[in-house]
Amino acid sequence: MMHFVEPSREVLAETLLAAGPDAPTLCKGWRTRDLAAHLYLRERKAAVGLGLVIKRLAKASDQATAKLAAKLTSNEDYARLVNTFRAGPPALSPMSIKALDESANLIEYFVHTEDVRRAVDRWAPRALDEAYSDALWDELVKRAAILYRGVDLGIVLVRPSGPRHVAKRAPVSVAIVGEPGELLMHAHGRTRHALVTFEGQPDAVALLQSAEVGL
Repeated sequence: MMHFVEPSREVLAETLLAAGPDAPTLCKGWRTRDLAAHLYLRERKAAVGLGLVIKRLAKASDQATAKLAAKLTSNEDYARLVNTFRAGPPALSPMSIKALDESANLIEYFVHTEDVRRAVDRWAPRALDEAYSDALWDELVKRAAILYRGVDLGIVLVRPSGPRHVAKRAPVSVAIVGEPGELLMHAHGRTRHALVTFEGQPDAVALLQSAEVGL
């Protein structure tokens, strides 16, 4: 399997540097400085990463991120932290293990790059390498059931090229159609910023559009 995380990390770092520390993101309540702090701490402080999935650690994770972000008082401070993130995880970090790095960061880096790119009024989707799109699809398939667990509908993910995946079964279903990157954005709660279409009964589609999606 090709390793896409290293170039994805580079693209994310360049996107953050180009935006600067005070740009908006699609992450609620976060500017780019907060997102950069999160990415830096996530592979250096285990509690920050676990705070995303374990509720009792969420407060400590948020506090650590806010504290570090508040220290990024100049463009130089911000650029230094982003460049440290770009250099990769420290040797003792679990993220330095290639298999874990691929599993944990392939989607993370894509979504957060788009969190910065799509937080402005005018944006366009990136043209992704086919192998990269396939890798994103494979990772989405692995976790789609979790991401759509809060939706009271069956969910079928469909690529325009033909592949489809039943993420959740129910008496009434909606098909979400889009390229892998767009399906990822929708599945991670960026529903208004995902270029997808829906196939299903109008009331079912309306229910999906009002549902809470993602972690």
